[in-house]
Amino acid sequence: MNFPEKLNTLLRPQTQGSPLVLDLFAGCGGLALGFEAHSFETLGFEMDKDCCASYRHNLSGDCINTKLDASYVFPKAQVVIGGPPCQPFSVGGHQNGIRDARDGFPSFISAIEQSQPDIWMFENVRGLMYKNKDYLDRIITELQNLDYIVEFRLLNAVNYGVPQNRERVIVVGHRGEFNYPTTIGERVTAGQALTALPEQTNTENKLLTSSMDTYVAKYEKASHCITPRDLHLDRPSRTVTCRNLAGATGDMHRIVLPNGARRRLTVREGARLQSFPDWFEFQGSETSAFNQVGNAVPPLLAYALAGSFREYLNSSLRLSSAEIRKRRHPTQLNLLAA
Repeated sequence: MNFPEKLNTLLRPQTQGSPLVLDLFAGCGGLALGFEAHSFETLGFEMDKDCCASYRHNLSGDCINTKLDASYVFPKAQVVIGGPPCQPFSVGGHQNGIRDARDGFPSFISAIEQSQPDIWMFENVRGLMYKNKDYLDRIITELQNLDYIVEFRLLNAVNYGVPQNRERVIVVGHRGEFNYPTTIGERVTAGQALTALPEQTNTENKLLTSSMDTYVAKYEKASHCITPRDLHLDRPSRTVTCRNLAGATGDMHRIVLPNGARRRLTVREGARLQSFPDWFEFQGSETSAFNQVGNAVPPLLAYALAGSFREYLNSSLRLSSAEIRKRRHPTQLNLLAA
């Protein structure tokens, strides 16, 4: 079974799922897809209408098109997951942290306080660990005060079957014994992910012009780039983002064709590198689809996390509030991505 066949088979929503998972800042549903494939029922909350349309079109769960804030009233649920907006903490977002109006953490903490789930998680960029580390500590303290053991790790999606180096901080709150998913030894290359897709796609409109090639050469020289930023098919890709998928920039993802010409990636190729199955159809314009792909949690990483959540919920061990308070300090963050 090749990589696309694996995605199309493994990542299928199970219609008779349980328990309920609240999926905050849900995007197009990358995180939800991994959970639905493990028979969880999802309910998404997302402000982008195209993302909501993609969620509803491809998943079993509904998606509420709304802008969340701390006053939003959430239903009870056993599980809460989400990706609070990362722009306040990313290098590209100027790292304004708590001072940024796009900060989604007050809404996420409110959802935990209202829903009182058995287990929750959020993911974010690794930038949350550095300039805004004090804010991460404040978030963790607030969540610990709701009687949760809080653990966090820096995970690289490439270690969970995703053909892409993509590091994310995964923070989990629970009241028992939670185990992060086991890594997969063999890494999937970009070539294994794309298979024959580059040759099968008519992409004349995405070919780089001579002026674009010149611009890329200047960019790589100025940035002291040793290895060209082309997509190397014999290894996992570098991180997929909105900017390097949709934008014709010096840092764009690009494929070298047999005749030596280079071109930008298609939406489907970017989706493969993010581990979306081919049956997943992105709604909206091409630019919107690129943004949905670039912002998503890779579904294969989500699938691995959902398996650990399922194991936790099936276990019988739960600690008392007094026992939880004895374990207030979160697990030390491993700066080397797992």
